[in-house]
Order: sequence, then C-alpha cells, then structure tokens
Amino acid sequence: MARSLRRISESTIHRLSIYYRALNQLERENYETISSKELAKREKLTPAQVRKDLSFFGSFGTRGLGYPVGELRNKIAEILGINRTWNVALVGVGNIGSALVSYKEFQKQGFKIKKIFDNDQRKIGSNHKGIVVSDIKKLFEELKDGEIEIVVVAVPATVAQIIVDDIVRAGIKAILNFAPMNLKVPDDVEVRNENMAMELEYLSFSLSNDSLRP
Repeated sequence: MARSLRRISESTIHRLSIYYRALNQLERENYETISSKELAKREKLTPAQVRKDLSFFGSFGTRGLGYPVGELRNKIAEILGINRTWNVALVGVGNIGSALVSYKEFQKQGFKIKKIFDNDQRKIGSNHKGIVVSDIKKLFEELKDGEIEIVVVAVPATVAQIIVDDIVRAGIKAILNFAPMNLKVPDDVEVRNENMAMELEYLSFSLSNDSLRP
C-alpha cells in the first residue's frame, strides 16, 4: 500500500477511526458502496476532507461509484493496525482498570489483555476475568521478554512516572496512560493520555459558554 512519507496528523488518524466505525455500521445496514458525500454527511465532515484523509494511503473506490464498504473497511483496519492481534498489559486494577478488563470491544478490535499487575496484596494472585494478577514488583521482569507490545497504565499520578520508567526500561514503545499527569518518556516511545477530568471540563465549558459556540 502506498503511503505518504509525510507524518500523518493526529486528526487524520482520529478520523480514520471514525470512518472505520461508520463502515462497520454500514456493513450491518447491508450497504455495498458509499460515496464520500454520504460518508461525510454521516460524520458531519466534508467530502473533500474524507477524500483527502484517504488519499494519504493510496487510491480507493471508483469515481462515480463510490467506495466498496467492506473493502474500504478492511483497508482502514490494515492502516490502523487492527487487522491483527496486539498483546496488552494492564497496570492497576482499580475502578478504571477493572472496567478496561471487562470491556469486550478491546478484544474485538484485536487488543488482547494478557497480563495484569497491581500492588494490592489482596488482588495479587487472584483471577481477574481469566487473568492472574501479578505483583507490580515483577513488572520489568515480565515485560522485558517482548511478548507485550502495549501497556495500559491506570495507577495514581503519584506513582505513574516510576511505573512508566520501568515499562520503558523493559523496551515497551506504546503506552496508554490514564493517570492525570504528563509522563516523561524517550522520543521513540508513544504515549496517549486519557484524561476524563479534562474531557468533562470541556463539556462543562461548552454548557457554561453556549453563546461562544459557532
């Protein structure tokens, strides 16, 4: 597949995820083809934006006929890397961590939680949704074998950086962080931050400043 050598923007990658979910729904609705105009309308975008996003990764569809829904869905899955299985470790089995283990969509999308770590002696050794909880003291040793590719961090901010230092030292290059803080990692490590408090603050701002909306 032809790829642009330019760095793809985060907003483009985000929209690819949106297109992927829209195409899943279209398949369930028995659509065989979809135009950029129809796809854009569903997601409140412009047809030009849809075509531009897809053009970074090659040529899709036929002019005048649109995109084959199943084919485009599979191509986007390949681009996003969700046409394969990724082994994931979770650090922290509190409220957020427990919810993530129970979230079935992860496995459907190819993200398989293989290891769980915590420092609570009451949880260590217990079976959590079919996975035995390991002592966080063994984090580095159990990650350095290379089996795990992505680590989800769901621990308090006070210990997050210490935990992440061990994760990076073990060779992990992709981290999803739920701790409410900015983590320091080397340039070759990708960190995505999920800060639910900030998202709620955005919503409260939106409700409090209705007159500022376009």
